[in-house]
Amino acid sequence: MKVEIWSDVMCPFCYIGKNNFEKALAQLPFKDEVEVEWKSFQLDPSLNPEETKTTLEYFREKKGFPEAQAQQMIGQVKQMGNGSGIDFHFEKALITNTFSAHKILHLAKKYKKSNEMEEALFIAHFIDGKNVGDDETLISLAESLGIDREEAREVLNSDTFNAEISQDIQEARNNGVSGVPFFILNGKYAVSGAQPAELFVNALQQTYDETVIPFKDSPENGASCDTTGCEI
Repeated sequence: MKVEIWSDVMCPFCYIGKNNFEKALAQLPFKDEVEVEWKSFQLDPSLNPEETKTTLEYFREKKGFPEAQAQQMIGQVKQMGNGSGIDFHFEKALITNTFSAHKILHLAKKYKKSNEMEEALFIAHFIDGKNVGDDETLISLAESLGIDREEAREVLNSDTFNAEISQDIQEARNNGVSGVPFFILNGKYAVSGAQPAELFVNALQQTYDETVIPFKDSPENGASCDTTGCEI
């Protein structure tokens, strides 16, 4: 059984969705039979990879949100994160172009370490306040997972995995994916957004039994981010 997950590093709901999905998977007797494949999605490809913005700056400059509204949204997401076991530090988070981060994720996939890299990228961005668009930061993350530094550097300085990232994004469009996280179960069934662990348990079990509800009858969308912003 295969689960494909479209995600972006700077999407907080993707981190929450990952935690909830993993909690659900751990409860299921067939968890070792589930192959998880992380897919790339860019919420804002227009961002300059040479620049970073704070979360408040990004909301103000790119989304036009006043600070009070942005702070309220951040508070709501932090509360959701706490419920999922994540202590978000949005005051540290540096918003930047995530294309290079996706290149490192694809490199990790080559070594069957994409799940570990996805977690490392989320921690770097949301907890530690590291610049996930910075080559040296990404190389260090790769090295921490046992991936050769020079291979990581070569990937970042070349077109390696560019086509794979573009293919992931095109697949998302083909599947009608406009926001992340987005989960496709066994190539047929979908779960959208950072759903509770209980919903993932039911969806995974139903998929495993081949009785899950198809796309058109899937549950109401959960909290997610799209190219216009994040919605709870």
